[in-house]
Amino acid sequence: MTDQAKPTQAQAQSGADDPIVLIVDDDPSMRRALTNLFQSVGLRVEAFGSAAEVLEAKPPGVPSCLVLDIRLPGSSGFDLQADLVKADIRTPIIFITGHGDIPMTVRAMKSGAIDFLTKPVRDQDMLDAVQAAIERDRRRRDAEKSVSSVRARFEGLTARQRDILVLVASGLMNKQVAAELGLAEITVKIYRGQIMRKMGAKSLADLVRMTEALGIPRPTGKVQT
Repeated sequence: MTDQAKPTQAQAQSGADDPIVLIVDDDPSMRRALTNLFQSVGLRVEAFGSAAEVLEAKPPGVPSCLVLDIRLPGSSGFDLQADLVKADIRTPIIFITGHGDIPMTVRAMKSGAIDFLTKPVRDQDMLDAVQAAIERDRRRRDAEKSVSSVRARFEGLTARQRDILVLVASGLMNKQVAAELGLAEITVKIYRGQIMRKMGAKSLADLVRMTEALGIPRPTGKVQT
């Protein structure tokens, strides 16, 4: 079971959309100390005693980070990190350990951890690491939301509009797109205006950025019509 920590006044006033710190440590005193530290600056906290408890819990839907002890009963912190990667859960991880060494640090960072702290950890060092991790997760979530919105607009285009969008974004002029697709240039202009409105683009540069965000490849040959 996760630890049920009594919220501070600052935490009680926070909303469900506020960031959350997940703590995973088999030492109850360490969990309490970290919980008190994070709650003292108004952060929401959920603490676990094992990797299995984390995997059973629902991933947070808000900016978050995972403060993870490497040495845990059963699956280690490294094992949990690998399981989260397999599940495509990209919560930033801050590893903590009382037995750190250089090879362990290198392994953690190569596997995607954003920080590696050795116990006893200075409060300010921990808070700085957590704030950086939460900000990183917030930027990732914002970027994903933006791409999701662009993808929804792209999927709302007709097949013809998508063909023209790709060609226009690749740098072809209207007359070149018309020749490529066997259309009249005025028809391409009309389609282009429709595409700009549907995609919410104010300029060609906007369209180019959108296709890049969606990973749409540049055409290498004649578009099939």
